[in-house]
Amino acid sequence: MWKLRSYFKPYLPTIVTVMALVFLEVMATLKLPDLMSEIVDQGIARGNIPLIWKTGGIMLAVAFAGVLCAVAGNYLASRSSTRFGRELRFDVFRSVGEFAPREFSTFGTASLITRTTNDVQQVQQIFHMSMRMAMRAPLMAIGGVLMVVRKDSRLALILLGLIPVIGLVISYVIVKGVPLFKSLQQKIDRLNLVLREQLMGVRVIRAFDRGKHEQERFDAANRDLTEIALKVNRIMVTLMPLLGLLINVTNIVIIWFAAKRIDLGVMQVGDLMAFLQYTMQIFMSVMMLSFIFVMLPRASASAERIVEVLETETSIKDPEKPVKLEGGQGVLRFENVTFKYPGAAEPVLSNITFTAKPGETTAIIGGTGSGKSTILDLIPRFHDPKEGRITLDGVDIRQLALRDLRSRLGYVSQQAVLFSGTIASNIRGGKKDATDEEVREAARIAQASEFIDEREDGYTSYVAQGGTNLSGGQKQRLSIARAVVRQPQVYLLDDTFSALDYRTDARLRLELSKTAQDAAVIVVAQRVSTILHADQIIVLDQGRIVGKGTHSALLRDCAVYREIVASQFGEEAVS
Repeated sequence: MWKLRSYFKPYLPTIVTVMALVFLEVMATLKLPDLMSEIVDQGIARGNIPLIWKTGGIMLAVAFAGVLCAVAGNYLASRSSTRFGRELRFDVFRSVGEFAPREFSTFGTASLITRTTNDVQQVQQIFHMSMRMAMRAPLMAIGGVLMVVRKDSRLALILLGLIPVIGLVISYVIVKGVPLFKSLQQKIDRLNLVLREQLMGVRVIRAFDRGKHEQERFDAANRDLTEIALKVNRIMVTLMPLLGLLINVTNIVIIWFAAKRIDLGVMQVGDLMAFLQYTMQIFMSVMMLSFIFVMLPRASASAERIVEVLETETSIKDPEKPVKLEGGQGVLRFENVTFKYPGAAEPVLSNITFTAKPGETTAIIGGTGSGKSTILDLIPRFHDPKEGRITLDGVDIRQLALRDLRSRLGYVSQQAVLFSGTIASNIRGGKKDATDEEVREAARIAQASEFIDEREDGYTSYVAQGGTNLSGGQKQRLSIARAVVRQPQVYLLDDTFSALDYRTDARLRLELSKTAQDAAVIVVAQRVSTILHADQIIVLDQGRIVGKGTHSALLRDCAVYREIVASQFGEEAVS
């Protein structure tokens, strides 16, 4: 919790105000039993009606003031804790948004979701409780002890003797419960992971009739979480009955001894009633403190998980003194680039060298796992090469600000990614200030205007999360339109034509060649027909370039390329 202190600083004035209101509320609450004692002993016992009215009026005024302080304090605490949670949640989300793929794999998507939601909620809740209960409980306990000592110091010894017993009970519960809280959050992570996988893969699960197996997986994760939660709750639930038993036993003992003192004339009935109320207030304060002590370990574990995200520095970040590219042509060059994923035994790319020039199309083809997509991922700096360098207009891309670098790229991933919203908003994801005309032109080039115009709402048609209400080809074309509307210097197309029929594929490539006359186009493809007319085709095999040239040159000189062509068109195509 202490590591999040910078987030608490803006709320110090509010915390001080709430503390002042809580202090006034406690003073009012402590005054009421004393006034009641005066009414019983001085008013009712002696038939002093004016005193009853006078003291009763004071009690109403004090009670009303206490209520006002309680309402105002609770309002300020609730508003501040909610804003605190909002800001903390946003910072966690922003930190996650800056993560490179390496950090995502380290934490895991399910864990990051839990940290952004459940963990922040735990810290927000303890912040609210700390402003109210953590301030009120000690004040009430100390004030109650002083008041019972003031009423009857000998009888107060009975109460003071039980406080260490209560402390031992609370300590036992905390020591047993704290180690389970971190495990509880990890079990929530696991449950989120299983649930997320099942929701994302629901079609595959149904297609392969794996529903029962997935139910068993979810049931296992659910049972693990339930068992840990039950262990925690069994420990915590024992606290309230034990404290309740101590309270009742204490009241019996106090009444027993107080009755004798009243019989001897040492103590009055009103004082006994006030004494019992102060005793109840002390115990209620202890119970509130125990509740805070129960919540604090879980909030502390959540705070550590949040801080872990906030303090994690992304492996891909801006240089200290970035180079500013003015204009530029968009010449992209790989120079002896070697890359290996963290923990991998062998590099996925070795000594990759090629140049992609404006006005030319560079195609990359190869077998599965040969490193085609990895080459594209290195250009926007999703990863950095282990050896060699990548330059844009002669400048190492690691010397450019990430925003500057990526603003010059039009990236279309292998898996078409769309967001909930409208068709127009998804296309404007590439250029937020794009005009309606630019959006329509990008859709036309991407061959998406045909199916968009057929929809009743056109470009304002709703797109479900992940584009689930669109076909694979439609999603790919909208993803391409999102890159086209940006008018980048370098197009990065990662197998983006795979879901298109040959006719649409040809038309799209023709339109793209017209609009990208001054841009470098790098295409990763599986189909040879997509790259037949590329200015430069790079053939990869096990992370190495085994061929480079035009289609006809590669058919003559590259055995790997001939195998790929033969597998798609037959042996006669290479003979």
